[in-house]
Order: sequence, then structure tokens, then C-alpha cells
Amino acid sequence: MTVSRRLTELGITLPAATVPLGSYVPARRAGGLLHLSGHLAKRGGEVVVGRVGAEIDVETARELARQVALDLVATAAEAAGGVDRLAGVVKLLGLVRSAPGFDRQPAVLNGASDQLVEIFGEEGRHARTAMGVSELPMGAALEIEAVFALS
Repeated sequence: MTVSRRLTELGITLPAATVPLGSYVPARRAGGLLHLSGHLAKRGGEVVVGRVGAEIDVETARELARQVALDLVATAAEAAGGVDRLAGVVKLLGLVRSAPGFDRQPAVLNGASDQLVEIFGEEGRHARTAMGVSELPMGAALEIEAVFALS
């Protein structure tokens, strides 16, 4: 089954691809891999600000991570020349702006991981690192970068 067909079955419409906020590109191809820059958690086009474990609870952060995963797929699809050129997900790096003592970063990143498996099936299973950090650009609650395999 194609990725575009799976998105239709899931009722998912991808958002517009993310535009870089600085002096970098959103995606860079290296052989059969597509490396994506970090994508910040957004709601309604605005960066979601706060610390997970203080102003933002785990379930809300998990939903934000699901949305970031869709943003990543949209950026990857644009860079690859279409969503059906994406063969799967290789790796995620998730940075969670965490309150002191918060240690549930993997639970937050499960939102993105689960979303990608729903879209890509077994090819959506990936290696992953989940880290807690004290600050992120613009005070964002979450930033995720990804590596996709190309077909």
C-alpha cells in the first residue's frame, strides 16, 4: 500500500511543509537518506511554549509530538518529490523542554513514534533518542528531527 493511500485511509491531510527559521535547509538528501532539520511543536501555526512537566502535561505533549510527526512527513514529502517517495523512517531525535525532575521524555516521543508507525506500518519503526533539555528555540516545548529512507 502506498503512503498516500494510507494517509487517505487514516483521514490525514498533511500540513504545509515547514519553512526554515534561520540559515539552514529543512531537509538534505545523502544517498538514500533524507535528513530533516528539527521541527518545533506548533498549534494553529504558532509555536507552543512551555515546559513539559510544569505548564504542559505529558498527554498534551504527546499530542504535540504526533503533530510534529505530521510536519516532518510533510517536509520530507516536499523534499523527496512526493509522499510516496518516502520508504520509511530511520531515526528520530526528540528534545523535550522539561521541568526540573521531569523524566518521561520517552512517553512524550511515543506520540510521534506511534503516528509514524500508523502511517508507514513496519517501515515506520525507527531508532530514537528522547532527551530532556532546559531550553529550546523560542521557548518551544518540543523539537523533533528525523531521518527518512527514500525509495
